[in-house]
Amino acid sequence: PLPILFSCIYCRYRKNAYLFIYYLIQFCGHSWIFTNMTVRFFSFGKDSMVDTFYAIGLVMQLCQSISLLELLHIYVGIESNHLLPRILQLTERIIVLFMVITSQEEVQEKYVVCVLFIFWNLLDMVRYTYSMLSVIGISYAVLTWFSQTLWMPIYPLCVLAEAFTIYQSLPYFESFGTYSTKLPFDLSFYFPYVLKIYLMMLFVGMYFTYNHLYSERRDILRVFPNKKKM
Repeated sequence: PLPILFSCIYCRYRKNAYLFIYYLIQFCGHSWIFTNMTVRFFSFGKDSMVDTFYAIGLVMQLCQSISLLELLHIYVGIESNHLLPRILQLTERIIVLFMVITSQEEVQEKYVVCVLFIFWNLLDMVRYTYSMLSVIGISYAVLTWFSQTLWMPIYPLCVLAEAFTIYQSLPYFESFGTYSTKLPFDLSFYFPYVLKIYLMMLFVGMYFTYNHLYSERRDILRVFPNKKKM
């Protein structure tokens, strides 16, 4: 019936409008971060890398917090992605950003934090640009290929930077005892042990996520030429 058809069209329009606004907000946030880091680097050189977190940390935290909505998007079906790989990717960032970098001021001044933020923002600027245009039915062959290829060298470098950040944070967690606590019956929770275990799991998760992204890339690039012909 016609009313049902109009209802479906309206619901799809609302969903696409919401996703477009979400992707646009994320794109603007990550573009601002990347532009700010670039301008600061050309203005102050290597000195700008030391206080990267102080300059853009709050906006980075906001963008990564908002990105948790993507799990809800996938769960309710408004995004057609797999839930587990996205959980792994977001978990990496949340743990490194909030539990490691934010909690240790000494780590915030490391060069690796600046490098890590550059990698994250490169991936996200391209990904959100591609997603934003896809929602409104716009596709470019170059952008599609670039968005499905850039992660291949950058994602492993992200994981290495995350691992190095965690490694550099270990002495500070051991010295200050952050998140470590005494438990009843002469037991204790020692957070550096958790981080060391997580370091091993990080590379296992990278292998799983990389395989998933590669399969997704193959499927998208296989379908895209057929769409152009149609």
